[in-house]
Amino acid sequence: MAHPTLAIRAGVLCEGTQAPPRRNVTLLIADGRVREIVATDGPVSADRVLEAACVVPGLINAHAHLEANGEPDLQSVVILRTPLDRTLYAAQNARLALQSGVTTLRDLGAADGTAIAVRDAVERGEHPGPTILPAGRAICMTGGHGFFMGREADGPWDARKAVREQRKSGATCIKLIATGGVLTKGAVPGQDQLSEEELRAAVHEAHTHGLRVAAHAIGTSGIKNALRAGVDSIEHGHLLDDEALALFAQHGTALVPTLAAVTCIVENAAGGTMPDFVVRKAEALMEQATANIARAWRAGVRITGGSDAGTPFNYHQNYAYELELMVRQLGMTPLQALHAATENGAALLGVDAGVLAPGRPADLLVLARDLTDDVRALRDPQVVVKAGAIAHERD
Repeated sequence: MAHPTLAIRAGVLCEGTQAPPRRNVTLLIADGRVREIVATDGPVSADRVLEAACVVPGLINAHAHLEANGEPDLQSVVILRTPLDRTLYAAQNARLALQSGVTTLRDLGAADGTAIAVRDAVERGEHPGPTILPAGRAICMTGGHGFFMGREADGPWDARKAVREQRKSGATCIKLIATGGVLTKGAVPGQDQLSEEELRAAVHEAHTHGLRVAAHAIGTSGIKNALRAGVDSIEHGHLLDDEALALFAQHGTALVPTLAAVTCIVENAAGGTMPDFVVRKAEALMEQATANIARAWRAGVRITGGSDAGTPFNYHQNYAYELELMVRQLGMTPLQALHAATENGAALLGVDAGVLAPGRPADLLVLARDLTDDVRALRDPQVVVKAGAIAHERD
């Protein structure tokens, strides 16, 4: 048997599961997968041997917008930019996300097929980037949240048609807008948008074709509409209540809280570069959002990592900040935050990723510090490995 192409000697290995970390082991990697994990007790034969303080699975960002760069006024820049501009930015952000340790990414809304085009370029090996699962255009009501990068739909049959259109365009998941949001002028975050009937029709159509469904849902009623309609994940979930927690448990739905989205707006509000309506809405949500999502975590709701990267001051290369907020705002341990952004993310997206074990894909990060001591170790991965090959290495 040929020797592995890559061996990584790890002081600490975090497998992505809820198991305790393993210490002083060597990962042997060949043909894009982890061949073995053995005790480090002598020399190994490989084309290259790396030494790592800590090894973790590649991160999964389950909520991002590749065509956006963290600009202060997302609505205006999306409207003003050409499709070519947006595609070029999406390609750039895919590269930045991969270099920062994101090896799988779900794009939950992009106009003009930009994320789909980048996904295809990455799969052909023509451009560096994570494995991308694009939703195409988010499906919203006429004039609803995100209409400027969405597909407006009214009524159950139009919602079904909108799902079919995204599938035809190459989408591998679906995004529905159940409530208003922060970044769209005139949209009220707590107000219902797509009705439960429309949501249910779209979910049924998507599931018929094997597509998983995410619902943007901030308001209390809209969260419950989406949960009853059978979505696979609630995005944001800021104003959830006890009834919503019971529905999460009943349906086993994941919650992608996108903590960085509101936090980055509030933290940068003093700069004066964001529209007033964005700042007002974010500040009004911040305290309730943090308390409610922490309550969901304590109640056993399956929290999954996703940052809403691309929203104001929320950069694709800073996904590690989302995990830091899970620790700081929700009370997770670093290992629990890692689990949310690896194994939980893979389960939600339905991909073979997020866990380091023999036979599994070799998507991983080499860290200079022990993650279990400090989640901030994820800020600067020394080496990013995707499908067994070194995708990025720091000088």
